[in-house]
Amino acid sequence: MATRGKKAAEKVTALMDKTERIRNIGIIAHIDHGKTTLTDNLLAGAGIISKELAGEQLFTDFYHLEQERGITIFAANASMVYDYKGEEHLINLIDTPGHVDFGGDVTRALRAVDGAVVVVDAVEGAMPQTETVLRQAMKENVKPVLYINKVDRMINELKVDAQQMQIQLSKIIDKVNKLMYGMKKDKYEDWKLDAVKGNVAFGSALYNWAISVPTMKKTGISFKEVFDYCKQGSMKELALKCPAYEAVLDMITEHLPNPAEAQKYRVPVVWQGDAESGIGKSMASCDRSGDVAFMVTSISVDPHAGEVATGRLFSGTVEKGTEVLISGVYKKNRIQQVGIFEGQERVEVDKIPAGNIVALVGLKDAVVGSTLSTSEIVPFESMKHYSEPVVTVAVEAKSTKDLPRLVEMIRKLAKEDPMIRVEINEETGEHLVSGMGELHLEIITHRIEHDESIPIIASPPLVVYRETVEGHAGPVEGKSPNRHNKFYFEVEPLGAEVVDKIQSEGITVGKNKVVMRDKLIEAGMDKAEAKKVLNIIEGNVLVDMTKGVQYLRETMELIQEGFEEVMLKGPLAKEKCRGIKVKLMDVKLHEDSIHRGPAQVIPAVRSAIFGAILLAEATFLEPVQGVFISIPQNLLGNVTREIQGRRGQIVDMKTEGDMVSLQCEAPVAEMLGFAGDIRSATEGRALWSTEFAGFKPIPQNLFGMKIMEVRERKGMKQEMPRASTFVS
Repeated sequence: MATRGKKAAEKVTALMDKTERIRNIGIIAHIDHGKTTLTDNLLAGAGIISKELAGEQLFTDFYHLEQERGITIFAANASMVYDYKGEEHLINLIDTPGHVDFGGDVTRALRAVDGAVVVVDAVEGAMPQTETVLRQAMKENVKPVLYINKVDRMINELKVDAQQMQIQLSKIIDKVNKLMYGMKKDKYEDWKLDAVKGNVAFGSALYNWAISVPTMKKTGISFKEVFDYCKQGSMKELALKCPAYEAVLDMITEHLPNPAEAQKYRVPVVWQGDAESGIGKSMASCDRSGDVAFMVTSISVDPHAGEVATGRLFSGTVEKGTEVLISGVYKKNRIQQVGIFEGQERVEVDKIPAGNIVALVGLKDAVVGSTLSTSEIVPFESMKHYSEPVVTVAVEAKSTKDLPRLVEMIRKLAKEDPMIRVEINEETGEHLVSGMGELHLEIITHRIEHDESIPIIASPPLVVYRETVEGHAGPVEGKSPNRHNKFYFEVEPLGAEVVDKIQSEGITVGKNKVVMRDKLIEAGMDKAEAKKVLNIIEGNVLVDMTKGVQYLRETMELIQEGFEEVMLKGPLAKEKCRGIKVKLMDVKLHEDSIHRGPAQVIPAVRSAIFGAILLAEATFLEPVQGVFISIPQNLLGNVTREIQGRRGQIVDMKTEGDMVSLQCEAPVAEMLGFAGDIRSATEGRALWSTEFAGFKPIPQNLFGMKIMEVRERKGMKQEMPRASTFVS
């Protein structure tokens, strides 16, 4: 592989500055629809792996757990060269995970690419995760093409005839187009998927063949011949006549944009700086001689070189020795190595110009989402993830001598994957690691224990709750310990639309307050209140409704600190708050600054907000998952029993032939261990997937019990908190 990698790197290097011949693409899909198998075919077509092994080698699944479990866990990069119509093109490809627990990797990969190959299983069609990844692509202005995989299964397993096959395939294209239309009306006409246009291909990645309308014209092999070959089991012959890589790489090269085209319409979405500034123009035109503007989309650890920051270079040229500013820390780091990835292997090159996906070594202060630049610029927009960590494990080292190694490893994991949240429980000394689901946490604990050989004790998975209010309360008075300062707060629900907008668009109180205000008003917030938002944290807002209070400006930072403390540890059971609007109505402050310091202001603010939340019908929200199950009709009873036994609800049911598709919702707390149970209940015949469906109020009959459970786990008093404890 080393020699082959070196040769490939030489060809790649020769094309890096030919911007019009570069394609940056991601392979995105629902789990098990065949992304990695297709990636193998594309790499074989470019000569990086052997054609005999394509579809079986799973080149980009190089981590041992990916091979054992047959799923992609980490997004993997590979650069390759493909000859299209006598001209060599450089294709920088990212193979992404399909499992909902690793959705963060997909979001990050889509920031680095300009085009996406959406892979859809011909039998299952567009599934929930297909919709999620497509929505992420549309949000990042990433242009899609469609590859419908496993067409052989449709013929041999569903026993459709040639005409039914084409009807079924048309339905899949229509469904994906319908999704796109709902998400991106402004680009729909240009990006619409149409087999005649040539931006849709059909095939079987496992058996290495694919066709599209352009290849049909070239080879004379149409759907009728494909049907006959599949029926006869002559797919090897079909693969020789219509290799998968040819149809797909031709489609990528012809229909997906080069960086110079794409950055014109992508930069305004991913960067909110002045488009007329030097760096703005440089990024829009993908200028390799401009200042460096680079966004880190992933961080991995090389045992020899240390941390490797991979991402997209939008402007300028990076080379060894370049000093770059890192957003957030405003420190300069020197680039020690510049390279490209060939799956697991990183190949060093001298320098790389704008428009490429690059791996940089030596940036110890960079984290995922950092902006790297040679001059001070407005950082790139933060990446908006569609889910949030909802399951936690408590991890502690078996032996105290391993504690420093455990702390270092957890720090490293949190840097690599921003969807991991880490807190230290000061009472018990445990590390609380939160992730997207059971599988996500299983991989994390496996990496600590087996990859790093750190013996640990991990608790069973615990579910993360949120605290909120259902009513209105206040003004509630909070007095400082010295009785010289008084704060009056009102609390009420923020409104689901506003919370969704804050979470999905990552709205924060930044420099551009007008944009923030307009977005909040658009989501339904009162205009007068939206103008006066002081702080937004975890889907909660603090609004300053005071008028003409003396010394307030000097004290405001401390008020915000008190507000943040409460929002991160609510009054019911120290869980984070969500969807609460806290309004500061009035303040009475002592004229002498010595009497209104942190020790006076923060406790007063905290107790007033705590009291107001408890008076405003405080309640618990629990995380809920959407569950999608496809099963034969005769097993429907077993599945409905399984779902209803987990406090689940069936939202929708569709029947097609002898198969039933169920759409359900169930609390995450009840879904732990679901994988094993659903397999047993359906003799392994259920196709199922889940996606995060947000937070919903906990049923009233479980409210008290859940609070006591969480309080007990955290070592808190076994009694319901009362407002009178905090305010007199």
